Amino acid sequence: MKNLKFLLIAVLSVFTLISCKNEKETYAEKAVADYEMFVDSINNVAVADLKTDWDSIENDHQRRKLIAENALLELENREEYEGKIVVSSDKYELYKSSYLAQQPKTVTKSAVRTALFGSNDMGDDMSFNWVNKTNILSVYDNFVSTVEKNKDAYSREDWDEIKLLYEALDTRKNTVENEGLSSSDNNKIAGLKIKFAPMYTLNRMGSKAEENSEAKE
Repeated sequence: MKNLKFLLIAVLSVFTLISCKNEKETYAEKAVADYEMFVDSINNVAVADLKTDWDSIENDHQRRKLIAENALLELENREEYEGKIVVSSDKYELYKSSYLAQQPKTVTKSAVRTALFGSNDMGDDMSFNWVNKTNILSVYDNFVSTVEKNKDAYSREDWDEIKLLYEALDTRKNTVENEGLSSSDNNKIAGLKIKFAPMYTLNRMGSKAEENSEAKE
């Protein structure tokens, strides 16, 4: 009787292990298949026809891939599933590269600052302590001239960055005035400011309208 009890326990234990193993493998199979189908669905859409926000696709891809990879952690024989994930991941990265290559090149934050202020490495410090009564006119002149030259290439975010920098430069100008800024340079700066104001307003509005139009499409 005792031996029969042990035998039953052993049989139940083996059955439980097999059942758990089957559940884990079934879950892994479904998770990997879901990831494969997601990547295939993306690849079936021509890059030029893709209207969905890319960030949402990227987030969804990372989520599904992570689920698939985590589902394999407790499997002993997972090489086949790992291979499927690698294949789908490579397909996705190829599609992503193709998509990004067709997107208009945007001006980065650092590139905007470098163009506006030349070689002066200001980083995130907008105190403009390097601007003084001797060079402030040339700084304003380069700033406004650069904006005028590149106004058609700036995005709405670029214009917001430009406005932030412009206001910080103006704050520095108030200090420089008290340090002996000449009337001649002050008047020339005033002329540049008059030139900048409408250029900023009109072009930022145009960039925002263009982005809204693209979003609706």
